[in-house]
Amino acid sequence: MAAAELAVDDDILVKAAQWREAGRGVAIATVTETWGSAPRPVGSHLVIDEEGHFLGSVSGGCVEGAVVTDALDVIADGKARTLEFGVADETAWQVGLSCGGRIKVFVERLD
Repeated sequence: MAAAELAVDDDILVKAAQWREAGRGVAIATVTETWGSAPRPVGSHLVIDEEGHFLGSVSGGCVEGAVVTDALDVIADGKARTLEFGVADETAWQVGLSCGGRIKVFVERLD
């Protein structure tokens, strides 16, 4: 996996379009809901290409690693999905949401 670069949302969407135009498989992950302590607001984006390169941010820590992994599946099978991370989830500590937050992230393939 390549390191994420910080960028404004317009840059992220431009990069997604460039990757797609270059023939790469691309997915976009968007924060659709937050509750409590969440590092990124609703509407934040992370774009991922089929090689695991990514740009943007939907949370931080291990959440983004999990989103990238799921995004690769979305690119492969074309099936959009909603991912949920939060303190009620047994993986909360593993994904870095141990301080009381919950987020929902929608991941879809760009065609």
